[in-house]
Amino acid sequence: MPIVATSNPKVIIALDLEDKVQLQNLIAQLDPATCRLKIGKTLFTHYGPEWVKQLQQAGFEIFLDLKFHDIPAQVAGACFEAAQLGVWMTNVHALGGLAMLQAAKAAIDRSAEQRGKRPYLIGVTLLTSSGPNELKQLGITASVEETVMRLAGLCFEAGLDGVVCSANETAMLKKAFGEQFLCVTPGIRLPEDDKQDQQRVMTPTLAVKAGSDYLVIGRSVTHASLPQAVLKQINESIIAA
Repeated sequence: MPIVATSNPKVIIALDLEDKVQLQNLIAQLDPATCRLKIGKTLFTHYGPEWVKQLQQAGFEIFLDLKFHDIPAQVAGACFEAAQLGVWMTNVHALGGLAMLQAAKAAIDRSAEQRGKRPYLIGVTLLTSSGPNELKQLGITASVEETVMRLAGLCFEAGLDGVVCSANETAMLKKAFGEQFLCVTPGIRLPEDDKQDQQRVMTPTLAVKAGSDYLVIGRSVTHASLPQAVLKQINESIIAA
């Protein structure tokens, strides 16, 4: 089966398997020309920076998805170390506030001065598992859309490259902050998939049409019997969108 390759693949595969043998079997079936890989808190806590380096040596670009959220100095230090690892993208949580976001951006820039290369730095607005009920529990009276817009505005003001958001919000964010402001969208599901713990979801084709720059996709690919075949189908649907 021919591989649908692109110089800038839009699909980021969320590595949601915890067993290293299963992970290695999955990765062996994927081609770095057709996707990037996302390492989240569970895998990073278990395997550490060496796992990032191993995947990079295999040719994959890495989105280090640790959603740093702490006092500005701590987040700055974490972002600097992530950049020193040579990751393609990393993120912070916009709920940390403007000073934290600015500290993260300064740390990424400082690393770039040393390495001559900088990762994308994006801010998490609201998790796609969150909806009106979760906002109410947190005492946030604004709507989901208003909250996402406010948090994205902080990221824009701090000079971040974009945000993590639902594909349902990309159109309004692109309109507000411009086409160059990246929208990385989890909660991507194929039509036949179960929503699981996600609330604000969309199919790959509709997400790209809505303006998503990169799509984070997990189980649809990682739990498929033929992951590369499913990824090929997704990439073809994106190209045709």
